[in-house]
Amino acid sequence: MRTLFIMLSALVLSVSCSRLEPGQVEVTGGVIQGTVMDDMTVYKGIPFAAPPVGENRWKAPQPVVPWEGVKDATKFGKGPIQGSGQETDEFSEDCLYLNVWSPAKSPKDKLPVLVWIYGGGFSMGSSAFNDGSELARKGVILVSMNYRVGQLGFFAHPELSAENPEGVSGNYGILDQIAALKWIQENIAAFGGDPEKVTIFGESAGGISVSMLCASPLAKGLFRGAISQSGGSFGPPREDPYPGENMKRLADAEKDGVKFAERLGAASVEDLRAMDPSRLGLPFTLAGGAWPVVDGYVIPDDQYLLYDAGKFNDVDILVGYNSDEGASFTFGNNSAEAHKASVIERYGPFAEALLKEYPVEGPVLTKSARDLSRDASFGWHTWTWARLQTEKGNSNVYLYYFDQHPEHSDGSPHGQDVDFVFKALKNEAVDTDFELSEIMATYWTNFAKYGNPNGEGLPQWPEFTTDNHVTMVLKGDAPYPAPVPDEDSMEVLDAYFKWRRDQ
Repeated sequence: MRTLFIMLSALVLSVSCSRLEPGQVEVTGGVIQGTVMDDMTVYKGIPFAAPPVGENRWKAPQPVVPWEGVKDATKFGKGPIQGSGQETDEFSEDCLYLNVWSPAKSPKDKLPVLVWIYGGGFSMGSSAFNDGSELARKGVILVSMNYRVGQLGFFAHPELSAENPEGVSGNYGILDQIAALKWIQENIAAFGGDPEKVTIFGESAGGISVSMLCASPLAKGLFRGAISQSGGSFGPPREDPYPGENMKRLADAEKDGVKFAERLGAASVEDLRAMDPSRLGLPFTLAGGAWPVVDGYVIPDDQYLLYDAGKFNDVDILVGYNSDEGASFTFGNNSAEAHKASVIERYGPFAEALLKEYPVEGPVLTKSARDLSRDASFGWHTWTWARLQTEKGNSNVYLYYFDQHPEHSDGSPHGQDVDFVFKALKNEAVDTDFELSEIMATYWTNFAKYGNPNGEGLPQWPEFTTDNHVTMVLKGDAPYPAPVPDEDSMEVLDAYFKWRRDQ
C-alpha cells in the first residue's frame, strides 16, 4: 500500500512538474524555486513543518502552512535557537526547514538519498553549516534538515506530558527529524530521488540521533540504511547523567523541567510559552538541560534492552568513531590525579580495572588515559551497536575507526571526520587527507546506493560479524581492516554498564 501511494504521488508530482519552470518543484505546501547549476539543482530553506512558535512551542511538529505563488528556495532557512537563546540573522525559533542538493535530470532518475543530521550536543547546530554539493556529485541526492535543540527541542515537564495525547514530553527535536523523514518519503520523488533508498547519517548528537531513529518505532520504514559517526546511545538511563550515560527516564526529566521553570519564575507552561526564547537559553548543564529522554513513546526504553530484545529497525548500518575522541572531552582537566579521582567517583567497583586497562602514564593525561573517555562516550556504544545488530538482526554491519592525523599528534579528535566525509577540507590539509576524503565520500555514497560501502578501486571493507569483529581503519590513502582497538578494555566497560543497568 505504501509503495502504491509513493508511486501515485510521484506520478502526480511529475505531471505537475511538467508545467513548472526550470528549478521549480511542487512539494507539500506549494511550489518552490531552487538554484539551477550546471550539474545539479539546489533547494534551500524548504519548510517541512509549521513554525514551532507560540502555541506550537513544545509540541510535535505541525503540518506545513501552504503558501501562494512560488516560494524562493535559494537561501538557507534559519537554524534553531541555541546558546544564549537570542534570535539572530542565523538562528530563530522558526527553524523547521530542510535543503536538497539534486543532480537528477528528471523525477524518473530515482537516485538514492542521503539525509544529514547535524551534531552539537543537542544544544547547537544548523543544516546551513555543511554544503552537500560534493556528495551529491557522487550520484546521490543530499538532504540536510534542521531540528530544535536546547530547551526548545528537549524540554520535559508534567504539564506538557499531560496535554500530549501520548502522555509524554521532551523529544521534540527527534520528532522534528521524523517529520523531515516523512516529508522526504512524500516529496523526494519530485526531485528525482527514490523514497525506497533513503539512508540517514549524522555525527556526534547527529549520530546518536541516528541510533535513536533506528530504535524508534515511529521511524520504522522511513529509511533503509544508517550511518553513525561518533554516535550511539546504548548506556543505561540514570538520574545523574555522565558522558555515555546521558539518558534520563521521563519522570526524572520532568522533575528537572519543573526546576527549570522555577528558575525562570514561571508558574505554568502557559507562562513559559509566553516568554521570549532568549529566557530559555541557559547552559545545558543546568536542570532541564537538553538531551532526549526515554519517554516510552519516541524512545520506548533503554536502547540496549530494545536491541537485546530484537526491537529495532533492522537496516544496514555503517558506524564508527575517531581514535582520540577523548582529547575533545577532558574540558581542561589534564591532571592525572584529578582524572583518577573522577574515574573512582563514576565507575565505583570497576575503577581499578578501568585504570589498569586505560593507564595514566604520567602527571598529565596521555592518550591511553583519554581513551577511557573515548570509549565510554563513543567507542563502547558503537562496538555494542555492531555486536547487538549482528546477533539480533539480519542486515549488513560495517565498523570503522578514523585515525587520520599529523605525526606529531596522538590521534583524531572528535568531529574531524565530518569535513572528510563532505569533502570540505581546508587549505592546510595534506595530500593523504584529500585522498582519504575522496575514499570516505565514496564509501559513504556507495553505502547509500547499495547498502555496502565497497566498490571498484577501493580497499575492501569486510563486514563486522559475530565471528569476525573487524573494523576498517580509515587512515592515509590506503584504509585497511584490523581488529577492534582496545576490545579487551571495552569488555571491562561492558561489565560496568551491565552492573550500572542493574542498579
